Amino acid sequence: MIPPTALIAEDEPLLAASLQAELMRQWPQLQVLASVGDGTSAVAQALALRPDVLFFDIRMPGLSGMEAAAELAEQWDTTAKPFPALVFVTAYDQYAVAAFEAQALDYVLKPVQPPRLQKTVEKLRATLTSRSQSAGNFEATLGQLRALLAPATAPATASATLTVIQASVGNQIHMVPVAEVLYFEAADKYVRVLTARQEYLIRTPLKDLLPQLDASVFWQVHRGTLVRATAIARVLRDEAGKLSLSLHGRDDKLAVSRLYAHLFKAM
Repeated sequence: MIPPTALIAEDEPLLAASLQAELMRQWPQLQVLASVGDGTSAVAQALALRPDVLFFDIRMPGLSGMEAAAELAEQWDTTAKPFPALVFVTAYDQYAVAAFEAQALDYVLKPVQPPRLQKTVEKLRATLTSRSQSAGNFEATLGQLRALLAPATAPATASATLTVIQASVGNQIHMVPVAEVLYFEAADKYVRVLTARQEYLIRTPLKDLLPQLDASVFWQVHRGTLVRATAIARVLRDEAGKLSLSLHGRDDKLAVSRLYAHLFKAM
């Protein structure tokens, strides 16, 4: 029987070593293939090594644990191997723990507590034993990740809804009505603001814009993309099953991540 494998993503080396040592004690058959310290490396190593289990720290440089899991889900080839079992590693936080429990996702508290880790190990053993290549399992994981990321995309209140974007262009500040914006797209240190006629760059991070926008008007279709729902002309599906959007008023094609593909179902 092929031994189960794991990847640890934890930016504190001592905690990563402690977790690995306790896993070796409680689950000797588990092979830890690698331990990395940031979210981007976690995604790259998971795609390269294709482990059975992921231990992702919630707070890491670059991508957070949840963002890394979402990015990995976007790129994972489920026809070759089922998506890994997810375990999030977190310092004690009542909200985070409640969120994981609500979504039936497992978690490990920092510092590692052997009795709690033992429950996680037992759950993982059972999960890997019963795991199948079912598309339903993967869809359930996507739903869990959507729910965990949802607090950042909650609909804005009426008093907080943004109506005008102030965008610097040279020595001028352009007042761009949000009603004219077709989509927002994160790009390096900026966010691109696209209207039918022009493009602007602003420094406000997308995560700070989200609470100020009406989620029923602007749909998140990718980790870095918000699009006005009424600006979508067509939804295109390629041979691999990936979705992209064609817009009214622009030639752009916007990719839709697996995480948000559920938004587009024929009526």
